[in-house]
Amino acid sequence: MQHTFNGEKWIWYDFEKARTDEIKEITSKYPTCNSWYTEIKQNKANFLQLNTQTRGEEYIWGSLIYRQDIEEKREKNIFHFYICKEFFITIDFDFTVLEANPMGVNKQMEQAENGVEGFFILLGEILSSYLLRIDEYEERLHELLWKMKEHNNLEILEKIYENRHELLIWKNLLVPVTELKFIAEEAFGKEIHEMAEFSRVVTRVDRARTLLSEYQQEIDTMINLEEVVSTHRGNEIMKTLTVMTILFTPVMSWGALWGMNFKVMPELEWKYGYAIAGALIVISTVGLYIYLKMKGWMGDILKVKGKNRFFK
Repeated sequence: MQHTFNGEKWIWYDFEKARTDEIKEITSKYPTCNSWYTEIKQNKANFLQLNTQTRGEEYIWGSLIYRQDIEEKREKNIFHFYICKEFFITIDFDFTVLEANPMGVNKQMEQAENGVEGFFILLGEILSSYLLRIDEYEERLHELLWKMKEHNNLEILEKIYENRHELLIWKNLLVPVTELKFIAEEAFGKEIHEMAEFSRVVTRVDRARTLLSEYQQEIDTMINLEEVVSTHRGNEIMKTLTVMTILFTPVMSWGALWGMNFKVMPELEWKYGYAIAGALIVISTVGLYIYLKMKGWMGDILKVKGKNRFFK
């Protein structure tokens, strides 16, 4: 499909990958497009290339993953493009996944001076959809932040790492867009900075990267906090087991002593032997507990954990 803008100053060719005949017909008009189409036909990953051999005839081409499902690796949208001042070509670009207003985009296209600026209008819409979804991600992260305090358990830790994985996906999507910005500056020099749409893309890239950087710090802090809490609780468990073992040492020792099968055991003839043995066990256990308490080795392991607390 062919679209002309700004008094036919430049053209946008938009094709589906299956329309090979139409694509070949257009690429045959432009010699530099033949090698481009051959290279990108089987490409399923991000790829960027530029040509600056002839001044005034610079062009950029490649492939860009602009949508990635956070659960399934293969569920993604990728399109191929060729950009120069007179026109730009896109193959398999699905406008519907952006949730953008086509009328508004067409209006912007009419104001674009050339194909380069027109392409950056599309790139700006891609970044706008990223920012909307990043805002949704922020809401989920905020809810998780409070759930971590209210119900801190293994399920929350799993959620934290799921959010970290999603954050990495967003950062991965932004990397080729950032590289494309640099390649455009390399190809078209200072001229591109005079384009309003390029400046808008630069601002949106910086905005998205800043947000993701802040969320990365939040998640790292949450993970560090989880590690501290887990370490503390693990230490408390070991401390509790150690103290309980020590407290039951008198019981086990006296039990072992009176469980022996020696022929001569005077205690067996005592009238109050059972009561004396029980009293001795209780006294020695309580005495050991008091000793540990005075030494400060009991800590707060016998206190009940309160609600909405990390350590108490």
